Amino acid sequence: MSGNGGGAGDRGGEGRGAGTEGRGGVPLRLDGTAAEGVRRGIGIRRLRRRLRPRTRPRFEGQSFNRLIPNILTLVALCAGLTAIRFALEARWEPAAGLIVFAAALDGLDGRLARLLKGTTRFGAEFDSLADFLSFGVAPALLMYLWTMQEGRGLGFVPCLLFAVCSALRLARFNAALDAPGPVPLTGPPPKPAYAQSFFTGVPAPAGAGLALFPLFAALALGGWGMPALAEAVRHPVFVGLVLVVVAALMVSTLPTWSFKNFKVPRELVLPLLLGIGLYAAFLIADPWAAMALGGLIYGGMLPFSVRSYRRLKREAEAMLEPVVVVERGAAP
Repeated sequence: MSGNGGGAGDRGGEGRGAGTEGRGGVPLRLDGTAAEGVRRGIGIRRLRRRLRPRTRPRFEGQSFNRLIPNILTLVALCAGLTAIRFALEARWEPAAGLIVFAAALDGLDGRLARLLKGTTRFGAEFDSLADFLSFGVAPALLMYLWTMQEGRGLGFVPCLLFAVCSALRLARFNAALDAPGPVPLTGPPPKPAYAQSFFTGVPAPAGAGLALFPLFAALALGGWGMPALAEAVRHPVFVGLVLVVVAALMVSTLPTWSFKNFKVPRELVLPLLLGIGLYAAFLIADPWAAMALGGLIYGGMLPFSVRSYRRLKREAEAMLEPVVVVERGAAP
């Protein structure tokens, strides 16, 4: 009996050693298999804690990629401000070049914002303010200091009109960004589908390029050894007329191509690429003449843009014509 008692005591001790405490500190006795399972479970949990990857803290805010369009807009704004500084120092070539550079950046930031899905209301407002300075104030001040100041008070009027029309054009563009409700009570009506590929009036960057056409032409003619023609293009009357016409085009309702959804026919892809290559070579060889030619090409495209808009409008209206259904037995 002493042997059986000793064996029971040993088993009891083993059970107490492998047990866990229950409620009130009362030990729970487990057999050998259960105890081994508990030990394995604890070991697996500890191993999982050691192998679990540490989570990096996440910071709230926008990603850097979505800030790239705003950075480009900021660089364009700095280019416009620097162009004003060069104009005050009578350095016409770098001033005009910086305005063209700002126009190139303005064409990129909007497309990048749409590609990166970073379009915001802040970006649209910031872009409009930068456009007003770079394409409204800077060209007007540059043309005034270049030649229009010879007309004194009258010479300042076309420059002032150009800047004001640029601000009005950008304000109208911002008003069109607000999506109207189902029954818009205020603001412009929504554009039809065929008008999505057109601007209303000449955009501000293109208007700045057209306003600088006399400066581009004068620099090109001066480089070709034609000072008489360069002085004729530089005359305040001609420059003032150009500024007034461009200002009217910016605030007009003239439909102009936006080139956002512009589709090129397959048979015209190769000629278009060849033409772009030739123009790029011309731009490198003689930049002022190439930019003057670009202004003439854009101005010549405006009538074709209007014709394309009217054709699309006629096609859309023809599709919406009411269809008269005559019932059987009724007189036609």
